[in-house]
Amino acid sequence: MSSPSSPRTEGAALSYLGLRRAVGVIGILLPLVLVVGDWVLGDDGLRPSISSYYYTPMRDVFVGSMCAVGVFLFCYRYERPDRLLANVTGTAAIAVALLPTRPEVGATTTQYVVGVLHLVAALVFFAGLAAFCLGLFTRGEVTNPRKASRNVVYRICGWTIIACLVVAALDAAFLPDELAVRWNTLFWIEAVGIVAFGVAWFVKGDTVLKDPPSTDPAPAV
Repeated sequence: MSSPSSPRTEGAALSYLGLRRAVGVIGILLPLVLVVGDWVLGDDGLRPSISSYYYTPMRDVFVGSMCAVGVFLFCYRYERPDRLLANVTGTAAIAVALLPTRPEVGATTTQYVVGVLHLVAALVFFAGLAAFCLGLFTRGEVTNPRKASRNVVYRICGWTIIACLVVAALDAAFLPDELAVRWNTLFWIEAVGIVAFGVAWFVKGDTVLKDPPSTDPAPAV
């Protein structure tokens, strides 16, 4: 009899895990790398939003990281719902990178329109990440305590992302602009949401809370 899992199947599973880990690492590290890099290069280090780093020496890091997330998502060929959601979310990630937020002062009409498109893309991106956490990562039968623990992590991350979207909307609607800029409120909201999605994908990559080794007897060869 042949082994139930062929080398091709195992290789595909490993590639999915690698993509998940890569997306997770980018999400977890991006806010920190942007702040520290901007500070090292002699600028303020903390900007009004994550997207504002487009106008700093860390622009290439921001654009490259978001494009990398988008490409990784496009390469994420798992089940059909995952693939469709990954395509939408990946497109939004690349749009966030290539359609910059409007500058803090002196925005032209074109920059304002592009900034609106950037905002729409960011909303789609975060909504897609929340959908992954709450709808796709938690599916399947809970067969052991580690799967249950992973589901708790996914739900916490997903609801955290949704909470960040709600708080960002309230921040834009009710907090005076001068206070939002002074306290960098949008930066912190976005940073929490990005780290939450990074943690979820990092866990989904079997980096932590992995299933225990199977105790089933080895199949006959």
